[in-house]
Amino acid sequence: MEAKELEKKLFRPIKNGWQSIDEEERKNIFDFSKEYINFINKAKTERECVKEIVKILKANNFQNIEEKESLKAGDKVYYINREKNIYAAVIGEEDLSKGFNIIGAHIDSPRLDLKPNPLYESKELALFKTHYYGGIKKYQWVNIPLSMHGVVVTKDKKIEINIGEKEEEPVFTIADLLPHLAKKQEEKKLEEAIEGEDLNILVGSMPYAAEDIKEKVKLNILNILNQKYGITERDFVSSEIEFVPAMKAKNLGFDESLVAGYGQDDRVCAYTSLKALTKIDKVKQTAICLLADKEEIGSMGNTGMSSKVFEHFINELLEKTIGNKAGLIDKCLKNTKVLSADVTAGYNPNFPSIYEENNESYIGYGISIIKYTGSASKGGASDANAEFVGYVRNLFEKNNIAYQNSEMGKIGIGGGGTIAYILADRGSDVLDCGVPVLSMHSPYEITSKFDIYNAYKAYKVFYKGE
Repeated sequence: MEAKELEKKLFRPIKNGWQSIDEEERKNIFDFSKEYINFINKAKTERECVKEIVKILKANNFQNIEEKESLKAGDKVYYINREKNIYAAVIGEEDLSKGFNIIGAHIDSPRLDLKPNPLYESKELALFKTHYYGGIKKYQWVNIPLSMHGVVVTKDKKIEINIGEKEEEPVFTIADLLPHLAKKQEEKKLEEAIEGEDLNILVGSMPYAAEDIKEKVKLNILNILNQKYGITERDFVSSEIEFVPAMKAKNLGFDESLVAGYGQDDRVCAYTSLKALTKIDKVKQTAICLLADKEEIGSMGNTGMSSKVFEHFINELLEKTIGNKAGLIDKCLKNTKVLSADVTAGYNPNFPSIYEENNESYIGYGISIIKYTGSASKGGASDANAEFVGYVRNLFEKNNIAYQNSEMGKIGIGGGGTIAYILADRGSDVLDCGVPVLSMHSPYEITSKFDIYNAYKAYKVFYKGE
């Protein structure tokens, strides 16, 4: 056999995906990415994600499961958990006891949350105290435009707030030191240059017109909030206010082949897995899109993946199809196949020393399958078995899905985790499978349109299982 033929037969077939598509596929990729950009510009918090997701589901004939007394093959339903976590399913032809095909992503992203008593005045400037959420590089969050999102629950109503996204609206920011006075700051380690308690957001400077009030600027800000929303300072105690980057997601590069925007970890996998589910009408095994909250802080809480609310949804499916029996849910989950759809680190040529080049994800090479995550000695990992990796790989290859297999950096450099281990603990076969990202957890993350579209295609064939 000639060397070229032998190479083609034996070498791993992986290359930049843009080289293997035609003009029609290119158009599909760009059209899909345009819709995706529109989604992440509207959905910057988990609550906003759920709202937009429900709109998409309803437009594709999904119904709230609580409005259905029984379910049959082909029915499309969803369940909302506390406005921050959502599940959607297409009921399959097979008995549910034979398990599901689940794709699980998360819709929360790193951000700045307000402390319970956030507003204070210092030297006639009004500021908000924050508590950062998820793993961030704190220095990246200063001197950028921020927008305010969330809800405030008063004695008699819930008020939604969204300030800073529209062109005519004000934005907010965290003021950093000027270089002329930053000598001591620059001598600190990068992680210490900006402390958590320094992430205070500037929200105003105009004093209220009164002589006998000590904190006039603070009073003016509270007066503005009261007039516009009817809230008082005490109402912050029962609020969920998040500050996120006000920058819009946009095309990146002369060739517009990339997407730059906030929150792509993990809304890129959430959106692609959701859209894939909406394109399915008939499946053998019931297909479920699981979109969780709280992944960035350990998946805890009643909207995180560790919550028993997921089992409640499965029980609803069982009761409205075949009837629930003792132990049936455990049997279902043991027979279930799952893709933990979470992003992974893309190779960044600015920092080559942290990567092991043979085992990394590359931008534009397709979706990544990651057999194990964790850190160092695979600590905290869900290590998928070879049989399930083989099943997924063969499924992708049969359907011409561009995929790559990878780890996340050199051993001992760092690590990360997903919701995979939680579903694996419930007895399901689970494999991490997501889009490579540059600048992950920063205010402006980067993905490839080619990878985004192949994630959508990959998730669709996984739901179908064929």
